[in-house]
Amino acid sequence: MPLSHHGAARGASLGAVSTSAPSSAPHADALAALLPELREQYAALQQAGLTLDLTRGKPSAQQLDLSNAMLALPGEGVFTDADGVDVRNYGGLDGLPQLRRIFAELLDVPMAQLLALGNASLTLMHDVIAYATLWGVPGSPRPWGREELVKIICPVPGYDRHFAVAQAFGFEMVTVPMTPDGPDAEAVAALVADDPTVKGLWVVPTYANPDGAVVSEAVARRLVSMPTAAPDFRILWDNAYALHHLTGNETKTANAIDLAEQAGNPDRVLMFASTSKITWAGAGVAFLASSPANIAWYRSHLAVQSIGPDKVNQLRHALFFGDAEGVREHMRRHRDILAPKFAAVNRILTQRLGDKGVAHWTDPQGGYFVSLDVVPGTAARVVELAKGAGVVLTPAGATFPYGKDPHDANIRLAPSMPPLAEVEAAIDAVATCVLLAAAEHAAGAIAG
Repeated sequence: MPLSHHGAARGASLGAVSTSAPSSAPHADALAALLPELREQYAALQQAGLTLDLTRGKPSAQQLDLSNAMLALPGEGVFTDADGVDVRNYGGLDGLPQLRRIFAELLDVPMAQLLALGNASLTLMHDVIAYATLWGVPGSPRPWGREELVKIICPVPGYDRHFAVAQAFGFEMVTVPMTPDGPDAEAVAALVADDPTVKGLWVVPTYANPDGAVVSEAVARRLVSMPTAAPDFRILWDNAYALHHLTGNETKTANAIDLAEQAGNPDRVLMFASTSKITWAGAGVAFLASSPANIAWYRSHLAVQSIGPDKVNQLRHALFFGDAEGVREHMRRHRDILAPKFAAVNRILTQRLGDKGVAHWTDPQGGYFVSLDVVPGTAARVVELAKGAGVVLTPAGATFPYGKDPHDANIRLAPSMPPLAEVEAAIDAVATCVLLAAAEHAAGAIAG
């Protein structure tokens, strides 16, 4: 079937993975006939000496420069926050109130239910899983580590670092398809209804990695209200891109914590966020928000691990932003840098592949990635061809648990870091590789 780059239907049976790429390349004869020409184009690419990298969603140097004023903050002689707290000393396990007020507004959670902690939300996710494994969470009949089997639901395509955390703790990863409105809620409901070993669900609610999907309020309500066989089932709500808009339509994330409380399951959602792509990776602030019971649980274990976060860093963030609107304005400056790169990806893929029937891709309204689906059985070949032409892509399969895409069809593109001209050159090269891989596949099918 022909494909639209604005999204073909996704669907799969329960527990199965899904891609929206076609089952076979259309126009096989026409594609195979293009093989000599495409090989010539590829040879020219190899001669061009490209050295381009689209592997990870890192901010560009231009984006990092937006926060350079923080290098002079808090400034000599400035060591107390707005509440008079001396940030140089021990204490303040919950994080600096001045900064928590700002991000409580941005994340739409009560300040009392929000912690401002270290530099990385991935660390907080890892710690939540570690604490659950060692001691269980509120409502656990026993620590997760004492269960014979723990399963966690992973929407696909999804985020490879989520998969890595689950795999590191020995959890079995069960997949459900992503839809434009978030994880397939009915597939999730069927998995959790009768199986007490299913303890968790990963969700990136706004501008999902990699397809840019946004969890609708209806899907969020279903996820927080569905009956679960495990009394300690948790949704790991990774709100990494809540403020990372690519258009003037600044999408508001569904308030899962509030919805869970309304549904009578107040402890179900643990929300994570950070400033890693807002200011500087490794020098930012990470946040955890949840129910009062979950926050008290996390704090009780954190108190053994730490005497307080880096409040000097938190103060410089608070002074740099000033208030929530200061963060929003800062993110609009990020948008001005990022949006032309994403527009270039969509424009070039449309020009090169739009009428070929061999691929489709997302045109996200925010976040850091474009999800590209190619002819099944060719994604790994596209990545291999790209590498041979000097363009490094995320490995095929990275968006699926264990690195195994059963259809070998999905590729995550990360256009944020290179300059615009390099993004354009890289995407043009990727398009050539997609066409060559599809033509090779078509020729092989005809020969077979």
